[in-house]
This record gives sequence, C-alpha cells and structure tokens, in this order.
Amino acid sequence: MLERKKYIRIVIGLGVTLGVLIVAALCMGRFSMNPSDVMEVFTAKLSGGTPDESMETIVFKIRLPRVLAAVLIGAALSLSGTAYQSTFRNPLISPDLLGVSSGASLGAALAILLGGSLQITQGFAFVGGIIAVLLATSMPKLLRNSSNMTLVLSGIIVTGFMDALIGVIKLLSREQDQLASIVFWQMGSLSHVNTAQLLSILAPILVCLVVLFVLSWRLNILSFGEQEAQTVGINVTLLRGIIIVCASLLTASAVSVSGTIRWIGLIIPHFGRLICGSDNTKLIPTAALLGGAFMLVIDTLARTMTSIEIPLSILSGLVGAPLFAWLLFRQKAKVL
Repeated sequence: MLERKKYIRIVIGLGVTLGVLIVAALCMGRFSMNPSDVMEVFTAKLSGGTPDESMETIVFKIRLPRVLAAVLIGAALSLSGTAYQSTFRNPLISPDLLGVSSGASLGAALAILLGGSLQITQGFAFVGGIIAVLLATSMPKLLRNSSNMTLVLSGIIVTGFMDALIGVIKLLSREQDQLASIVFWQMGSLSHVNTAQLLSILAPILVCLVVLFVLSWRLNILSFGEQEAQTVGINVTLLRGIIIVCASLLTASAVSVSGTIRWIGLIIPHFGRLICGSDNTKLIPTAALLGGAFMLVIDTLARTMTSIEIPLSILSGLVGAPLFAWLLFRQKAKVL
C-alpha cells in the first residue's frame, strides 16, 4: 500500500506540474507572452491597477476560460472513467466504450437541431448519457451473461446505435449552422469556450468530484464484488446508481462544452493506478489532476502546433492510442 507521505508528495508534485502547465498555456498562442507578463496582468487586476488592455483581453477573456475549461473537462472525463471502471470492476470500461459519450453527443445534437440554449443542450446531453449507460448495462442482464467482454460488446452496440441516430440528425439539420455545430461536437474543440460556459459546468463537476471522493471508500468495497459489499451493509443498488449518475453527469457536462473527446476516460485511470495503486481514496484525486494536465497539454498543442486549430479528438487519439498500447505491452510483460 502506498504510504501517506509518499502519496502527499505525489499529489503536490502533480499539483505543481498542473500549475506550471497552466502558466505555460496562458503564455502560448499566436500572441506569445512571457510568464512575467502574465503575472503582471494578474497582479494589476487583483490590486485594482490598470493592466495593458490588449494583454488583459487575451489573458482573461480568451485564454484563461479555455485553459480552465480544459483542466475541468480533462478531470471530469478521467473521474468518469475511474468511477465506471471501479463500479463495474472492468478496466476496459470508459465513457467512450460504454456509449456514454455517444449518447451525450446524441442529446447535444438533438438540442442543436431543436434550437435549444446552452442549458438545454447540457440537459439533453445528460439525458442522452444516462440512457446510453442504462442500455449498455441492461444488455448483459437480458443476456444473462455478466462477463466483462459482454459489457464491452454492449457498449459497442449502444455506441454504434447512437452514432447512427446522430447521422440521421445530421441529415435533417440545416447545413449552414446546425450541421456545422453538430460536427463541432463530434470533433471536439474548446475554441469557442467563454466564461459563461465555464461557469455552467463548474458546479456539476465540482459537486460530482466531492460526491465520488466521499464515496471512494465504498467504491473500494464494491470493487471486491456485490456480495462482499452487501455483507458490510452497503446498499449496492443505491451506491451504483449514485455513481453512474455522477459519472454520466461528468461526461455530459464535458461533452456539452467541448464535444466528444475520446481516450481520456480510458487511459488516465490506468496511469493513476500505476502511480498510486487501486485505492479509490487516492486514485480519484490523482486521476483528476492527471486528466486535467493531459487535457491541457492536448488543447495547448491543438491551438499552437499549426496555423489551423486541430480538433481535440484527433490529437487525443494520436496520443492516447499509443499510450494505451504501451500499457497493454507493459501488462503483458508483467504477466510473462
């Protein structure tokens, strides 16, 4: 078991790394800035001074909302994957493979087709994610086969069905505005994030983070099996329902702002376990910090690598797939 002092050092190290990445992301862009310039703008703003107007606009209205949104979304997707994997005792489960991301995207696409506001889009995304996870988890019960592979295959079936429905919505949408918005959700981007959107996802993500952390020790017991959890007096149905709602809300909140971003919810929990083990009381904070840092790096690369911004789903796949392959090879080497 990981010692408490060592774990505290790990969390502090991850926190400092995330802070450095935030400062670096604020400095990088088409208009480059030095860290001292960024700190000067913050100092002037906090002290009531008058910072340079153009630099203030770049930092506070353009880059800071996007940087904070990237951290929140990365943490949300990582926490969602961690919660699903621990609840279903399946290391292959993620918001993507379970169909939650596709279901949330379907809800967002339907809201866009109906001309809904941001709040309505988030609500539809949440409902779509919940429906998807309910469908995926109900199939193994109907088939009377609760193996890990059956759950994964159920998620693939739900994902394919949701993607087909999104295709229907694309055909019905107006090419000038609605279709472009739907494609934006599927490709993933933070280019249009503003302060209002950031604040709209802040509360649900923080609440779900607190709830999952409070229930983390119960998650540890649940990961040993339902019978063991019932033996110590845990209401398995209620606990699993709360965790699924929290994980789906995290995914829906992220998707409603950034669109579909794959791989994060699958690979980050595994790297968290490599660092601090399977204890959810330690894994949940670690996964949140790792996910926030990973997403921030991906988003910074997406907007600075080329003159044209790269969709986040492309970069996350280019980075995430090799990382997951490395994890598989590492696990195979351990077995051998």
